[in-house]
Amino acid sequence: QVQLVESGGGLVQPGGSLKLSCAASGRTLSSDVMAWFRQSPGKEREQVARISWSGGSTYHADSVKGRFTISKDNAKNTVFLQMNSLKPEDTGVYYCAARRAWQQSYEYWGQGTQVAVSS
Repeated sequence: QVQLVESGGGLVQPGGSLKLSCAASGRTLSSDVMAWFRQSPGKEREQVARISWSGGSTYHADSVKGRFTISKDNAKNTVFLQMNSLKPEDTGVYYCAARRAWQQSYEYWGQGTQVAVSS
């Protein structure tokens, strides 16, 4: 079992920055892939970024490439999402998720943290 707890969401003006955190507990994550998804109003859930816990390889969706950066702190079992140059369309609930490297779908999900980008 893996428990995921997100934090760091809030209200920010366009062009601003936020840093989301996802603290994981329950078991060793050495063979996991961690990801950030977002659910925006009227849109399908979108995978924003993911990172391999062991090798550190990353993926960022085209919609956030160059603005968002996923990273991890092995010692703290925490994954981060640094979000810069935020746009109103980045508004939504951001979820952290985890799966084993060989799984197709994400098995564990956090409760989500709200991000609102508005002037």
